[in-house]
Amino acid sequence: MVAEGAEQETTGTAGGTSAEQPPAAAGSPAPDPKIAAAVAAAEAAGPAAGESVRIDSWIWSVRLVKTRSQGAAACRGGHVRVNGERVKPAYSVRVGDEVRVRQEYRERVVIVTRLIRKRVGAPVAVQCYVDNSPPPPPREAIAPAGIRDRGAGRPTKRDRREMERLRALRGLSGTPGSIPGSGPGPARPGSR
Repeated sequence: MVAEGAEQETTGTAGGTSAEQPPAAAGSPAPDPKIAAAVAAAEAAGPAAGESVRIDSWIWSVRLVKTRSQGAAACRGGHVRVNGERVKPAYSVRVGDEVRVRQEYRERVVIVTRLIRKRVGAPVAVQCYVDNSPPPPPREAIAPAGIRDRGAGRPTKRDRREMERLRALRGLSGTPGSIPGSGPGPARPGSR
């Protein structure tokens, strides 16, 4: 039985590869049936012939933003560019467009390969674009300022000055006199 199946595959008869279904590329794993079914469902939910997809809806559908309203706000704020141009939320995205979404600490750069308008799972979403984003910054580069090791005790005067300097660099300083040398601070009792 196994030998017959092997002969059928090599001769191209029933059970072998056909012109309708291209063979899988050499070296690439066979697609997961669950992902293939989800891709088919996403394509069925995609736009009909001649219809378009809004950019805010597309970036939400492929999970570049958490909500569609965040996508629309990013477009209005100028954080979304398509082919180098700032776009409004109603801009119609097309296959082949380069979409840049600027987020908190990084910029995502993707090329559209498939149009969808309903949110899909992450394995399906990554098949709708080609990710050309630069790698994210290292975690220590975005660590919050002023974090101390647990059990390190009370900060010294030098440690406090360093924390204040870091907070000032990040714009988190609350009072104008909290940074040494930045001007007169509040008067202390007993000082002249």
